[in-house]
Parts: sequence; C-alpha cells; structure tokens
Amino acid sequence: DRVRSPAAGAVVTFSGTTRNSFEGKTVLSLEYEAYTAMAEKELRRVCEQVREKWADIIHLAIEHKTGSCPIGDTSVIIAVSSPHRASALEAAKFALDTLKANVPIWKKEIYAESDPAWKANKEFFEAHNVN
Repeated sequence: DRVRSPAAGAVVTFSGTTRNSFEGKTVLSLEYEAYTAMAEKELRRVCEQVREKWADIIHLAIEHKTGSCPIGDTSVIIAVSSPHRASALEAAKFALDTLKANVPIWKKEIYAESDPAWKANKEFFEAHNVN
C-alpha cells in the first residue's frame, strides 16, 4: 500500500524468497548480514538512480531483511508505481540488479548436508570488474 496512488496505472512488486535448494544442495535457511549505515546509504542511492532514469515513477519502496531468513520467507521486496506498466517493470528490475551489485548485504546459505557457505555475489563482481 505504500506505493499506491490514484495516478498509478501500474504497481509492480518483486519479492525475493528463500528457496529450499541451490545447486543440488538442500538449503535449510539463509542468513543476511549488512554494513547497515552503508547499506542504507546505497539503498537511497538506488532509489535516486531509479528516479533519475524513470521520471514518471510515483512511489518506490525497497526493503532487504537481515538476520535469519527461513525457507519461504521474503528477504527482499521492491515495489514501484507509475502511470504505465513499462516504467514500473523496468524500474523494479533495475532496482534489484543495482541493489545486488552495490548494496553491502552478504548472504550465507545453511545446508542440510554440508557446512554453511557465504555466497559470492556475481552481480557485484560483474559490476565492479572483479575476477
């Protein structure tokens, strides 16, 4: 409801949820950690970039969970409203991709059959040309 508006013909939401498997391993849960002050700053920057690229965005909301995230729980949610669907769809995708590439939030997967593993963020490495 935070992004609804009488002027919005489109409200797009994306919810990233914890799935129960990754590359053939049974995932029990995820844990997220963040450098909070920097993460909040970078999330604000993502919102600014969205508004610069899509001037017709009416409202935008992004939240990312930290701490434990059991199977089925939402870890990230993005909601965008605009007069037309194309802007809202494109802006939501851009926001997620930019969040994953730039916001300092780290994910650890807890597996049933092996030790937990911190996951490398391929979007970060691609965005920053890190091998």
